[in-house]
Amino acid sequence: MTTFATPLSLSRPEPAEEDVVTRRSIGAILIDSGRISPEDAERVLRAQKTHGQRFGEAAIQLGLLTEEDIRHALSHQFDYQYLPAGDTSLSSSLVAAYQPFSEAVEQLRALRSQLMLRWFDADVRRKALAVLAPVSGTGASFIVSNLAIVFSQLGERTLLIDANLRAPTQHHLFRIDARPGLSDLLSGYTGPSPVVRLNSFMGLSILPAGTVPPNPQELLGREAFKDLIAKYSREHDVILIDTPAAGQYADSQIIATRAGAALMVARKNQTSTQQLTRLARDVQQHGSLLVGSVLNDG
Repeated sequence: MTTFATPLSLSRPEPAEEDVVTRRSIGAILIDSGRISPEDAERVLRAQKTHGQRFGEAAIQLGLLTEEDIRHALSHQFDYQYLPAGDTSLSSSLVAAYQPFSEAVEQLRALRSQLMLRWFDADVRRKALAVLAPVSGTGASFIVSNLAIVFSQLGERTLLIDANLRAPTQHHLFRIDARPGLSDLLSGYTGPSPVVRLNSFMGLSILPAGTVPPNPQELLGREAFKDLIAKYSREHDVILIDTPAAGQYADSQIIATRAGAALMVARKNQTSTQQLTRLARDVQQHGSLLVGSVLNDG
């Protein structure tokens, strides 16, 4: 089993500002967002010329802007979406949305790169991946939700499906309505599409779990679930699927088989080697490809 990444909680140096003539200037973005007035921008420009500094450096030295303000402007300048501190539209657990320059998110991007190399391939229609954990509490939902964000930040049309029909969490993390959702579609729901496209991350869509049913395993075993994945594969580049604890429910094996591939999540000092070995064996016996494992020490 290959461990791709270990999410941590360290800081990452701020990316350098670039002078790209085809993009809007940092100053214009900051004025338009109300973070600095035109008069103060003039002060910054004068200081910038006098001391030979970049706009952001001069503004911070004058006490007019913070490093967070500069990161905000850079994210707009380079079309890299993330949410500012103080925004409460999503759960703070979504570190990729709020702390894109942290070491934890850098590790998630490294994991994303490995998955792009090892599995996702539009040419051969490998687009769906189930994220599995042997027991609850390993942070699999944390990993899959944040992975969905970093894939969307790459420009991939990303769909996150909450297929944990036992104890769904993605609607809480993304603060969307829980119903209707996957279970309703599998039960014959014919209303408006329950897929929610996020305004804050335009490349990211969420299909919540929907109504918690009395028969989740039977619903997921229906051909309708396979057909849904095929349908969404035509509309998206990446489909990530959250699942219930594999050691407690057979649902996860069904989901992994429908997706075609699985990523295992373990928690440091909690998940045993025996649990992972059993899960890896079960995944492979059910005909799904195990692309690797990730150790979560958060």
